[in-house]
Amino acid sequence: MLQLECLAVNYCSKVTGSSLKTLFQRSRRLRCLLMNGTSLVSEHVLQVEWEKAALQELDITATDLSTEALIDMLTRIPGLRFLSAGQLNGFNDSVLKAFMELGNPRNLIALDLDSSDNLTDDALHKFLSRYGHQLWGLALSGMPHITDQLWQSVLPILNNAKIVVMGTQERLGVNIHVDQLMDGIANNCPNLERLELRWDPENLRFSDKSQKAIDILRVKCLKLRCLVLSDGRYFEVVKANFERADRTTVVRTTTNCRVSNYYLLSNYKDLVFN
Repeated sequence: MLQLECLAVNYCSKVTGSSLKTLFQRSRRLRCLLMNGTSLVSEHVLQVEWEKAALQELDITATDLSTEALIDMLTRIPGLRFLSAGQLNGFNDSVLKAFMELGNPRNLIALDLDSSDNLTDDALHKFLSRYGHQLWGLALSGMPHITDQLWQSVLPILNNAKIVVMGTQERLGVNIHVDQLMDGIANNCPNLERLELRWDPENLRFSDKSQKAIDILRVKCLKLRCLVLSDGRYFEVVKANFERADRTTVVRTTTNCRVSNYYLLSNYKDLVFN
């Protein structure tokens, strides 16, 4: 236990966090804790001496933690570099504000806030305006109110991004102008390696000039090895474009591929099971 640096208990429903305090007291070197889909109890989480932990990477996706527990945790952990905190009703504007003002997001390189319906685009814009330039991975998927407008406004800040996940599979009342979006990504994210657009094909608006926007993305984002789109007309257009340029394995559908910030975990290679 003393040497433990990384602990992954994703989807272990019996994990409530009752031994978290002891875990951190005994495992001073624990840097990575992945607890996606566990049954964490906020009271247990509040008892942990987060300020004494060496923790750098944390996944608390879909854990039902309260707003109080989230604020307590994010303002006391000294230097997170990786945070995955999607599908949490308790994660609202006040949590993000507290993290920004009382916590330490200065080391953060990866942020996943998937399906955080209680976060406003205004709060996200403020956070990304301050810290977006340092992010290598950003996932703001599953939120109908986060459209291409917010993305267009923050793309110039995301010039170090390697992984970006955007869009929701729910049918929207507004349309996403995907040509301008692709253009913005190509011109602002030269280091991009993985990109996923989850929007329903019916919501994607593109024109005869689409080929030019896709060409620019393909030529400017030379490190791009994975581009995931919902299966539909636009997917076919993009796939054909990349195939003509002999980049046959890049474009995939959301049916059989998902992009995640997990590639940025320091122990990612050790966490990949056969």
